[in-house]
Amino acid sequence: MNFKQFCSDLLILSDSDISKKMSAYIRDQFQFLGVPASKRKAASVKQFENAQDEGAIDWEFVEACWEQNFREFQYAAIDYLKIMTIYLEEDDFTKIENLITSKSWWDTVDGFHLIVASMVQKHPNLAENVLAWSTNENIWLRRSAIISQLSLKDKTDTESLSKIIKNNFHSDNFFIDKAIGWALRQYSKTDPDWVNQFIRDNKADLSALSYREATKILKNEI
Repeated sequence: MNFKQFCSDLLILSDSDISKKMSAYIRDQFQFLGVPASKRKAASVKQFENAQDEGAIDWEFVEACWEQNFREFQYAAIDYLKIMTIYLEEDDFTKIENLITSKSWWDTVDGFHLIVASMVQKHPNLAENVLAWSTNENIWLRRSAIISQLSLKDKTDTESLSKIIKNNFHSDNFFIDKAIGWALRQYSKTDPDWVNQFIRDNKADLSALSYREATKILKNEI
C-alpha cells in the first residue's frame, strides 16, 4: 500500500470548516481533516482496489494510519481491514484488540464489529476471547463484545449474546447500556420472540436506556 500517496489524496480533500463540525460531533475527542465520508471512501476505493491481490494484510499501512492525528486515517484503516478480512488470521486478533483500545471512541470501535464477527466465524475458538472482553475493565472492549454479532442475523450465538449482555448489567455507562439495547434491537429483526423473552426475563436488570433502545421496533408489549 502506498501510504504517502494516500496521505496526499486525503489532504487535497481537507476542509477546515467541515473539520470543526466533524470534531464537534464526537465531542472534540479527535481532530479531523474535514473529509466527508463519501469523499474519503472514494479515495479509499482508489487506493484499495487491488489490495486483495497482494495476498496479505499490510500492517505497516494500518499502523501508519493509526498513528496519524487526523481521524479520517483511522477510518481508512478500518475500511482497509474490512476489505482484507479474508486474510485475517487467528494471531491477528491481538492486533485488532490493540486497535480497538488505542485512540478509542465509539466511532472507530463500532467499525470493528464486522471484522470481529468475521474472525470468530473463521476461528470459532476466538469466541472465548470475545467473551473475555465482556468483563474487561476497558469499556471499549466490553462494547465491542456486546455488538460483535450485530451482522450475524440467524447465525447469532444467542447463548454467547446472553452471557455477554448479562456480564454488563448495571454498568452505569452510557456506551455500554446503549450497546446492549442496540444488540438486542438488531437481533429482534431476526428473532423477536427470543428478544422479547430475554427482556421479560431480565427487565429488572436492564437500564432504562438499554430497554428503550431494545424495544424500539418490537411490536409485542413486554
